[in-house]
Amino acid sequence: MDNDDKESKLSRQVRKKEHIEFAMKAAVESNGSNGFSDVHLLYEALPELNLEEIDTTLYFLGKRLNAPLLINAITGGHPDVKHINRSLAKVAARTGIAMAVGSQMAGLENSDVQDTYKVARDENPDGVLLANVSALTSWIMVKEAIEMINADGVQLHLNVAQELAMTEGDRNFRGTLANIERIVALSNVPVIVKEVGFGLSRETIKKIHDTGVRYIDTAGKGGTDFIQIETMRSGQDYLGHYQNIGISTAASLIEAQSLNLPLSILASGGFKGGSDVAGALALGAQLVGFAGHFLQVLFESTEQGLNERVDRIIDQLRRTMLMVGASNLKELAGKPVVITGSTAEWLTWRGIKR
Repeated sequence: MDNDDKESKLSRQVRKKEHIEFAMKAAVESNGSNGFSDVHLLYEALPELNLEEIDTTLYFLGKRLNAPLLINAITGGHPDVKHINRSLAKVAARTGIAMAVGSQMAGLENSDVQDTYKVARDENPDGVLLANVSALTSWIMVKEAIEMINADGVQLHLNVAQELAMTEGDRNFRGTLANIERIVALSNVPVIVKEVGFGLSRETIKKIHDTGVRYIDTAGKGGTDFIQIETMRSGQDYLGHYQNIGISTAASLIEAQSLNLPLSILASGGFKGGSDVAGALALGAQLVGFAGHFLQVLFESTEQGLNERVDRIIDQLRRTMLMVGASNLKELAGKPVVITGSTAEWLTWRGIKR
């Protein structure tokens, strides 16, 4: 191994640690709303339901979940973050929700840090666990990432804006669609294409669908802002140049649903409570992902605090379902939703009707 390779691998590990450190130092959320303050479920004053009978269970990737929640890709790849994935996996196992590990490239480049990802499967042997790599990763490395954690599915992340904000980031994104298509054809587990905080448009989603992908995570604007994190890391003012870039979580989810394609849609970006989760599910999401919020809770309140927070979100979801007259997730998906404000304006300009 030459010195350049050693420095590259070391810098990637250091970056993983810095991302966590900077995420905890400041509230690095997007300046814009995730759009769910514009999403209103129709209240039902006569629900004729019993709260104890509200059912939030579902099957995802062939496994049963207690609730439609996902601890989305957060970290891995540095010895100092192993305990984070251990705690997240233990919470996922106890509460019966899904989990994705952070980008596994550091582990693919250096086997010494693979345990920082494997711990997630060790702590949750029977749960839904997703691998995570860039959509530009070679199939050989994608396969290794899946095998590393015995993953039920693999997230291929699209993070153009973040890469451009990184001093050491990629600048060439040619061949991404062809690579996704190749991975879909070869993978023995479902492939989920996800953004990392800037959303997916209808046009992009159609391209993704045409590669054979049947799962997407819209990962819209309104949650963790990686451009702000990269600005903090580098000291360069990238944020001013990019603050109007991106599609809110709500708008991106509606863009995806409006296509009526055979896609399972995951929504993430800025979620904090069960009522917004209910809104996303009513708009067509199958799972709702949390990343930055759960990380903040874990750091501020320990693992037990995160357990309690997940329980509270599930309870809020169940109460919201009762108030709109939905006894299960299938019924919730058919409930009326009123869209107002900037999200309604966005949809008008985009020619999307609900």
